[in-house]
Amino acid sequence: MIRTFVIYVSDHPGVLNRVSSLFRRRGYNIESLTVGHTEIPEVSRMTAVVAIDSEGALLVKANLYKLPEVMHVDDITSVPSVNRELAIVKVSAPPSLRGDLMRILEVFRARVLEVASESLLVETTGAEDAVDSLIEVLRPYGILEMTRTGRVAMTRGNKPAFALGMQKKQAAQVASVPEWNSSLESMTARNCS
Repeated sequence: MIRTFVIYVSDHPGVLNRVSSLFRRRGYNIESLTVGHTEIPEVSRMTAVVAIDSEGALLVKANLYKLPEVMHVDDITSVPSVNRELAIVKVSAPPSLRGDLMRILEVFRARVLEVASESLLVETTGAEDAVDSLIEVLRPYGILEMTRTGRVAMTRGNKPAFALGMQKKQAAQVASVPEWNSSLESMTARNCS
């Protein structure tokens, strides 16, 4: 199952590498990863989309909390949330086809960022399937270049997903989650780095 994790971390060099390496070491592929600043100074927010089952999600969440830079982790897969993706696409657009392209872009609520002599630079934002649909419609015209951000997500409702006082509460909740190879833990030394 594809799961969405929201991870709040200290804004320090190397944190992205440590978090992504944790998924890699456990054998999970990150489908998309976005990182950005939050409303709290020195705190960044990661949105990681990973193919992982529910048991693996619990174990990864517990192991993320072992990283000193991780402040808060949420698996928001089954929580009401808003998910969006941004794509910027450079599409071939000779003058004879521009009218058709402009009508297509209007239907998808995409914006033209730049008009060149033989191409258009287009921006679209929306759910992943809407972005995918626009890209498929533009493909026959000739996509010259494209970039996508990956998923960003936020839970619905009035409460913030994270506030600085939440760290102690989260650490207590994770203590009850089983560890990787917990049956062997007493026999072997653990290296969590």
